[in-house]
Amino acid sequence: MASDPRGKAATLALRRRLLSNSCRLFFPEDPIKIVRGQGQYMYDEEGTEYIDCINNVAHVGHCHPLVVQAAHEQNQVLNTNSRYLHDNIVDYAQRLSETLPEKLCVFYFLNSGSEANDLALRLARQYTGHWDVVVLDHAYHGHLSSLIDISPYKFRDLDGQKEWVHVAPLPDTYRGPYREDHPNPAVAYASEVKRVVSSAQEKGRKIAAFFAESLPSVGGQIVPPAGYFPEVAEHVRRAGGVFVADEIQVGFGRVGRHFWAFQLQGEDFVPDIVTMGKSIGNGHPVACVATTQAVARAFEATGVEYFNTFGGSPVSCAVGLAVLDVLEKEQLQAHAASVGSFLMELLGQQKAKHPILGDIRGVGLFIGVDLIKDEATRMPATEEADYVVSSTDGPGKNVLKFKPPMCFTLDNARLVVAKLDAILTEEKGWLVWVALRSFPDMEENVRSCETLRLRP
Repeated sequence: MASDPRGKAATLALRRRLLSNSCRLFFPEDPIKIVRGQGQYMYDEEGTEYIDCINNVAHVGHCHPLVVQAAHEQNQVLNTNSRYLHDNIVDYAQRLSETLPEKLCVFYFLNSGSEANDLALRLARQYTGHWDVVVLDHAYHGHLSSLIDISPYKFRDLDGQKEWVHVAPLPDTYRGPYREDHPNPAVAYASEVKRVVSSAQEKGRKIAAFFAESLPSVGGQIVPPAGYFPEVAEHVRRAGGVFVADEIQVGFGRVGRHFWAFQLQGEDFVPDIVTMGKSIGNGHPVACVATTQAVARAFEATGVEYFNTFGGSPVSCAVGLAVLDVLEKEQLQAHAASVGSFLMELLGQQKAKHPILGDIRGVGLFIGVDLIKDEATRMPATEEADYVVSSTDGPGKNVLKFKPPMCFTLDNARLVVAKLDAILTEEKGWLVWVALRSFPDMEENVRSCETLRLRP
């Protein structure tokens, strides 16, 4: 930390001069300068406190003392690469294995979710001997070139869809072709994957993998219908491919009822590969790939070493172990279930008062609020959502997302929903989102927070 902190204007000027415009800020015209975080709160240079409603990276809370202590203590002893024998990496792998189905028993450690998904793609191709990938529409799996290629959310604005990428419909029961009134949306959406696979095979293509976030986030905070993944896995495996569950946004107890979001699909469903990132290190760059012995052995058969300079370092693994300890000691998985249900209930109560609030969906502390123009047509309120600087997801850019640190409380939920209600009611259309200042002055609450102004 600088001994003589510069003012916000000076920092912004330096950033604009030195960083690419592709590296965007929240609130670019008047950004918030955040200098400190603690738990579910963030603080600007003037000491103003914000409730963080979207930071699923600071999983157990910003600057959790036990996580900070673990990193500091290990840094004072040793931090080196994983080619040396060390207890931390095996202890961490063992702890992670205890949270997963027995079949997922081989681990690779990396630095980011993008690296994890890139490795998953390599593993799938080596194991199957195939090349092609099936993904869900509007998906995002990372910023590496290999992952932009399998992320419709990105490639449609860049080089377009590659011939080896095949896109299946998002299993959205609110907006998709098979909705909540369908007798079996899981089977119907899985049949769409089967159709995509069959179409690819007719062209002589061979499927290596099906990639899906266990709960699609960028796609609009989607909760796939129960039973969808097992049906999809059957179609994909029959075609010689593997199932990759991307848990980077939603793993580590966020969904409340389970430790992993893919477990929402049934006790018997086991992916072939699981990728982890973001929340795994509470802000420290840690990521992981878990897979089966069969997949790992096929990768080893190439004779090419997999080495990651910083992945699995003693410090990274100490941090990962500390995050698991905090999740367990503070019972944050159960906390996410309870607070998430309460938040969903409070948001649901607002629908009758505010017609712009359409579907409210989610599990645990992963919640989306679908903004609509009209209840009958469910037309996305995209124009209205244009007033939101960020924190909208979905194809229509109209879904507000909640994925706060897991220490987010009942009182936080009450405050957020109360402010949302008050602003919609009293201010005739201003919706506070993402960071709500935790003091009572409404005008100040609105000034620097992410907002949505509804057209009159």
